Amino acid sequence: MTDYITVTADSDTGRTGAIKLHGPEAFEGMRRAGRLAAETLDMIVPHMVPGVTTGEIDDLVRTFTLDHGAVPATLGYRGYAHSCCISINHVVCHGIPGEKTLKSGDIVNVDVTPLLDGWHGDTSRMYLIGDVPIKAKRLVDVTYECLMLGIEQAKPGNHLGDIGHVIQRHAEGHRYGVVRDFCGHGVGRMFHDAPEVVHVGRPGTGPELKPGMIFTIEPMINIGRPDVKLLDDGWTAVTRDRSLSAQFEHSIGITEDGCEIFTGSPKGFDRPPY
Repeated sequence: MTDYITVTADSDTGRTGAIKLHGPEAFEGMRRAGRLAAETLDMIVPHMVPGVTTGEIDDLVRTFTLDHGAVPATLGYRGYAHSCCISINHVVCHGIPGEKTLKSGDIVNVDVTPLLDGWHGDTSRMYLIGDVPIKAKRLVDVTYECLMLGIEQAKPGNHLGDIGHVIQRHAEGHRYGVVRDFCGHGVGRMFHDAPEVVHVGRPGTGPELKPGMIFTIEPMINIGRPDVKLLDDGWTAVTRDRSLSAQFEHSIGITEDGCEIFTGSPKGFDRPPY
């Protein structure tokens, strides 16, 4: 049985396992944090070019976040020492920024979460570096379509299984694999909260969607099999068969008649090419 709890901005103090139903103050806080997250991904667009290092991108993200009155939620999170995650080609998620240089043909996910006034704006986006092969572009396109199809199902009376089902059907219809090892999650004052938002499922199953729920949808789609493995650094997840992987993520809130996307790009840079 699914537990729901109605919270106010002041009473939302921790993770209890219950799904939180938030009020207008939370939605306003998430709008501000989500907009900053989207603006951060907009800001790096001209820098996502061959020759730049992932460490340089991380520096840009950290400076921009701090300059706008927020802090990167990943910085120091469970020992993580960077301000974003940068995942290239066969890296599924949680790629660690460093000295690696982007090259023409790469597809790259950048995942940011500014913590602004106590609210987490969590979003990620794909970038095409230089001359990208058609098969890689197609993966990126289908992954974005998966995200938006999932968001279309995010409305009161539906269930989390409805979101997972449309994502799985669309991805597998293109003979792609849907990663099971990582999922979306509740978000707000907590970086990661209930519910878990799995990107596969059956219609009508899982927790019912109710107004006030706030969570991420973030499908990770592989050209090959869905299996992943974790590298020795304890963070970087890669496709087990070394096939390409792509991901998009939005933070959303369930409204009375649908949902609100908090992390849409102010510049319209939601889907590459930008």
